[in-house]
Amino acid sequence: MGEAPPLPVLALFGPTACGKTDLALALADRRRVHLINGDAVQVYRDLAAGTARPQGSEMRHPWALVDWLEPDDPVDVGRWLAAAGAEIRWAAGAGRLPVVTGGSGLYFRALVEGLSAAPGRQEALRRRFRRLAERRGVAFLHRVLTRLDPPAARRLAAADLPRLLRALEVRVATGRSLLSFHGGGGPGSYRVLEVGVGLPRGEMDARIGRRVERFLARGLVAEVQWLLGPRRLDPCCNALRAIGYRECVDWLRRGRPGGRDTLRRRIERNTRRLARRQLTWFRARRRALWIDPRWSGAVDRLVELYDRLAGIEGPGPA
Repeated sequence: MGEAPPLPVLALFGPTACGKTDLALALADRRRVHLINGDAVQVYRDLAAGTARPQGSEMRHPWALVDWLEPDDPVDVGRWLAAAGAEIRWAAGAGRLPVVTGGSGLYFRALVEGLSAAPGRQEALRRRFRRLAERRGVAFLHRVLTRLDPPAARRLAAADLPRLLRALEVRVATGRSLLSFHGGGGPGSYRVLEVGVGLPRGEMDARIGRRVERFLARGLVAEVQWLLGPRRLDPCCNALRAIGYRECVDWLRRGRPGGRDTLRRRIERNTRRLARRQLTWFRARRRALWIDPRWSGAVDRLVELYDRLAGIEGPGPA
């Protein structure tokens, strides 16, 4: 008896604030899909003000792996991939096409290429490197990684403590780069149609500015104060290292220097840097088909791609 064919998956990816959620929802309005979050921050509960997780009318369709974990619960690519795989298999059994959407390049590469068996967490090494970061700063860890594993360091932001810790512990524990464990863990599990969502730089920057202003207007500062106070989160936990949250934590700790405008400018600057890194990474995906969400036919094109992947001839079911 032959092996089961790979399950079809539509992967809708791109940099932050480019309109992925709106496109995914428009597709869900017209086709039977199962929406799966591929964003590394939206997996966490209690982060409402400073993330673009679906809210209000955007919840008219269910989203898997949104509000999935507690903010202090560590998550890595392997854990996300296992959970996403369970959702993909459920969708296949329910007669729905899974649509994975988000901006985490590591998640999408794992979805397409699979994962090799990377070593588990090395808690002793983590504690050692975390203490080093507390004494010398997170940027110092990035310089250490640059010496030990230059390719991995080039892919990580200097302030991304969780991923720096992971890269360092793997390099020291195994003598291998973390990148050597990416791919090779079972490509062919899914038949992935890669669809990129992109905008010109000026439009992307403008959208980021408006988004950051919305985050602040709906209470990002008060939310961070609650997370650090009554919620008693460690400021170094994964959730609070996300862009927007980490700047707010630092700003509050230093006595709110420069007022709200200083905080807004720092978040905007770091979000734009992230978006450019994301776009550079995603543009290197040679198999990807790209959609500009401003195009009047963008949703029709996405529906056409869905129908092709699902094997639907002619107008598909609503």
